[in-house]
Formats: sequence, structure tokens, C-alpha cells
Amino acid sequence: MSTGPTTVVRQRRVDAAGAGREPYLTVTDLNVAFPTADGLVRAVQDLSYSLALGRTLAIVGESGSGKSVSSMAIMGLHNRASTRMSGSIVLGGHEIVGMEPEEVRRHRGVAAAMIFQDPQSSLHPFFTVGNQIVEAYQAHHAVSTRVAKDRAVEMLGRVGIPSPRRRMDDYPHQFSGGMRQRVMIAMALINNPDLLVADEPTTALDVTTQAQILTLIEKLQSEFGSAVIMITHDLGVVAEIADDVVVMYAAEVAEKGTVGQIFKQPHHPYTWGLMGSLPRLDAHVERLVQIQGQPPSLLRPPSGCRFHPRCPYVMNICKTADPALAPVSDDPTHLQACHLDEETKNREAAKLLASMMAEAS
Repeated sequence: MSTGPTTVVRQRRVDAAGAGREPYLTVTDLNVAFPTADGLVRAVQDLSYSLALGRTLAIVGESGSGKSVSSMAIMGLHNRASTRMSGSIVLGGHEIVGMEPEEVRRHRGVAAAMIFQDPQSSLHPFFTVGNQIVEAYQAHHAVSTRVAKDRAVEMLGRVGIPSPRRRMDDYPHQFSGGMRQRVMIAMALINNPDLLVADEPTTALDVTTQAQILTLIEKLQSEFGSAVIMITHDLGVVAEIADDVVVMYAAEVAEKGTVGQIFKQPHHPYTWGLMGSLPRLDAHVERLVQIQGQPPSLLRPPSGCRFHPRCPYVMNICKTADPALAPVSDDPTHLQACHLDEETKNREAAKLLASMMAEAS
């Protein structure tokens, strides 16, 4: 649902439920790497953030930035035999990194659940959707199949599946893309998890269905009081649903802040590029502005700032020194990793925002 960076960030998000609460999820200095025949792929480096119940965090970036890898670490989905992981993931008071696999499975689905990008590949084609939802419920509750089926019907109805009791006996291929995604949401929420991780949940859907799915996630979050992590590359989605934002580039955090800070005072050239490259239905633009070049290989990332080969503001220091993640104007809630001076960042951010406003008018 890309209405573009000129999308108005909803005011209710500034004072959203959950602000000021103790974090339910705290990620500290998370590193995830995968040994390969060619070397070590460092997919996530020194990632830190926290998230309280009732809040929505959007993790934004291009493919390969580390968004999905970090969310799978929270869910305990990485194979320990082929993954090197360090740092800390505290979920509901429990440390996930180093937790025994059986204990991780007990937490998965109850403490946290995940909606994957492609429901067609996430749902088993040989079993009815009812059987799959019932199985997810009985994995954590010692109840009869009848009780589990009633619960599954209830959840299908809550996510907007018409005639839910009848549709329990249908197979995934008998649902549309949007309805399959609703089934995935029902399955994720059937155990009332405190954290919902949504990995690009609207990418394969048309614009109207995207809007419906985002509205549904917000509605269910309000009902359940859960925390939500939204993995996306779409800043239009971020403006619509997020409270806080982490912008990732090449496995590292480029910028982090509230949705208002990111949209009203973006401080990293990569964030500017993401905002400037969004299609906008309300602007008369002949050609989209794009970020030049390609993301670097995580086997052999460039020295210094990882964005410097693509950055139009590159300086000599950018090629040799990795910028620290530091506060913007001594504001500890808005962090960015860029060598540009504060005056230049403020000026370029203001120019970007003024340009977008002019295009939309």
C-alpha cells in the first residue's frame, strides 16, 4: 500500500498504546553469521532495539539487509549447526540465544508467532486449513479436537474468512492470496502470542488487499495487546502502521527512531534514497528516483561505511572509517550512522521533504 513518503503519519501513533512500558522484547548486539565454502556471511551485525507490548516496530531495508534473518533469530528458526549467533534476545524475560531447541519450540507460537511472506509455501498443500490451524493450537494446549476446531473456526471468523466453519475443510489452493494470508494470521494468533512478527506480509498482494491486511493486523493487535514487528521494504507501509523504525543496510543499522523522526527528520543518505525512490500516486513524476548501484556482498563488504559506494555524499573518511551509531542532536531516541555533519544532514533532509511536498501539491 505505497502511498509514498508524503503519507501522513497518523497522530495516534505518536501516543500509541504501549509507549513508556517495559520492553517485552530486547535485542542487544545481535550478530548472525553463516559459514560457507567461500567464507563467513555476516548477515546481521550489532543489531539492538527494544519493543513494548502494544507497539509496532518496522524493520526496513532492501533484500539482503538482514531484516528477515534477525526476525528468524527471534523465533529461534536458525539451524544451530550452520549458524553462528551471538548477543542477546530477551523475549518475555527469557533469553532466546543459547536456549535449548525444545524450550524454544515451547515459546514459539505462544510467546511469539510469525506470518511469512508467502502463505502458499507456508501452508501445507495436502492438508486442509482447518487441520493445520487445529494442529497449531493443540501443539500448545491439551484439548480435544472438537475444542480445537471450535477455536480455529473462531479465529478464521475474526480474521474475516466468510463461512469459517465450512472453509475449515478447504485446502490452501482453494483460497485467494489475500484469504490465504488471513489464514496465516489466524494460525499465528490462535495461541494469543504476545509478539507477532510479520515478514513482508503484503508483498504479493494487490493494493486493496494490502490495505485490508494491514488494517486487520492493527485491529487484532489492538484486541490482543500484542507487540508487532513489521519486516518491509515499503516506507508507505511504515508510515501507515509503525510506531518505531529501524532502517537496515548491509546487515547493519543505518538509522533508528520513531516513525515521526524518520519521516520528518531523516538523517541518513540511505533513508533519503528509500524515501525518494517510492512511487507516489499523488505526484506527477515521469521517472522514479533510484538508489544507484547494488547492495554489497556480505562475504566481502566494503571498508568504512558500507553505503559509501552508492552514496552521492561520500567523503574520504567514509571509505575508511565505519561510522558509529550516534544520537541526532543529542536526542538519544533518534540514532544514525553517517559521517556527514549535522548541518548538512538537516539541510539535505529539509530539501528532500520540500521536494516531496512540492511534487504532491
